[in-house]
Amino acid sequence: MTDDVIDDGALVARAAAGSEAAFRTLYRAYVRPVYWVAFGLLGVTADAEDVAQETFVVAWRKIPSLRLEGASLLPWLVTVCRLQAQNKLRARRRHGSHAALDDEIPSAVDVEAQVVQAQTVAAILAAVDRLSELDREIFRLCAAEGYDYEAAAASLGVSHGTVRNRLSRIRSRVRATAMETETP
Repeated sequence: MTDDVIDDGALVARAAAGSEAAFRTLYRAYVRPVYWVAFGLLGVTADAEDVAQETFVVAWRKIPSLRLEGASLLPWLVTVCRLQAQNKLRARRRHGSHAALDDEIPSAVDVEAQVVQAQTVAAILAAVDRLSELDREIFRLCAAEGYDYEAAAASLGVSHGTVRNRLSRIRSRVRATAMETETP
């Protein structure tokens, strides 16, 4: 999912043979996209985290019998994630959660669109990972945690202008990465 080419077929085969290192590589490559798919389906951070983890527990159990058809493990993980999300919604309804009253995953979900969205998120996260440490912190504080420029500058010990200018460049890079990924 990053610029480094990950041969999912080889990693799946190694994981199926019991390689925890291969499975960890797959996990690191796909946990964030799977989380964002789960969050898009459930809308609750804690539930999305649970579903992402449950998806990989299922993957670990089923990987010995998995025959990967295609270049990426992600479409299969998205399908498992959807099933786990449906289970989570059923559990909400069983336990009478008010959040579950109108919750339902549509029966016709565009899996391809979800995969593209997950790949876009993964590309954006990879682009953020390639930023300098200061830029990653600025992105985290401003884009992810909602800090304003002044609060981020104070937290990082830099000027307001530094945060504003760097964040503008970061957003341009991230936007370009997202557009590249979504272009067919």
